[in-house]
Amino acid sequence: MSLKKHLVLLALLFCGLRLACADVIQLKDQSAVTGKILAEKPDSIVVDVGYTVLVVPRNVIAGISKSGITAPAPTTVASNPVVSLNALSQFYYADNRPPAARDVQDLVKQIGEAVVQVRTPGGLGSGFFINADGYLITNFHVIEGETEISVEVYHQRNDQLDRETYKQVKIIAINKFHDLALLKIEDKNAPKFKYVTLGSSDVLNVGDSVFAIGSPMGLERTVTSGILSTKTRQIEGELYLQTTAQINPGNSGGPLFNLGGEVVGVTNMKITFGEGLGFAIPVELVKSFLEHRDAFAYSADNPNNPYRYLEPPSRTKNQPAAK
Repeated sequence: MSLKKHLVLLALLFCGLRLACADVIQLKDQSAVTGKILAEKPDSIVVDVGYTVLVVPRNVIAGISKSGITAPAPTTVASNPVVSLNALSQFYYADNRPPAARDVQDLVKQIGEAVVQVRTPGGLGSGFFINADGYLITNFHVIEGETEISVEVYHQRNDQLDRETYKQVKIIAINKFHDLALLKIEDKNAPKFKYVTLGSSDVLNVGDSVFAIGSPMGLERTVTSGILSTKTRQIEGELYLQTTAQINPGNSGGPLFNLGGEVVGVTNMKITFGEGLGFAIPVELVKSFLEHRDAFAYSADNPNNPYRYLEPPSRTKNQPAAK
């Protein structure tokens, strides 16, 4: 029996046993699974249905109702982009469904506040918040070798944008091979920040419209638009998104958006002797970096190492000495 049929059968068996305190997982085929949610993983939900435990893939889930309280349908959350229910319990927000196209001007008003400037004594770059708690993504090369990092955020207040600089910025994780860095603002009394939704570069098509927000040459909150030229441009063994959206120094670490307002890449370089030849790191690599951020945890003892190596287990510890 296929997993889908198995889930439908179980949903039918338990439709009359639903308790007021039970968790309900609505499936995309209009059926449901009722039980107690034991764990929520990036790709699945673990549910105790009474006599057994089911692992329900997230790609078959339409919604989740916990203890009789139904989670809201996908909608705008705190002036942020449309968010998938599947991501509400995760470290970042993501939606792999093709988004509805919107006007760039409206999107910039909605998500522009989530894009920031990252300043160091050696220069500046861009970045973007992935959640409300001050975690943000930028390029590794923007903060490489730096000990002082500040983040400039443009807060929307009374229909105006007020610049605020945060100087207590911690490096959480780095991956220099994919040119990614995860930072966190730790200033006291820092507010909740507006954040972006991570989309999928896999569903993009060559010729799709995209736009970037960043600080090229220090010109903050600059918006450039273009199309996706190719999804698989190989440079030094890595695959990048190529776009005609203008990318210049200062854009590094900023987001490349689709017309649904979702991040599909992280802009990081251009060909200097040409125009309309910008490149971005596919967002799938960003998701992998975030999901495995513990493996890339930054260490002040070895700041340029993109990996953190744990102590190996000792097979001789606590064992009697050989005679």
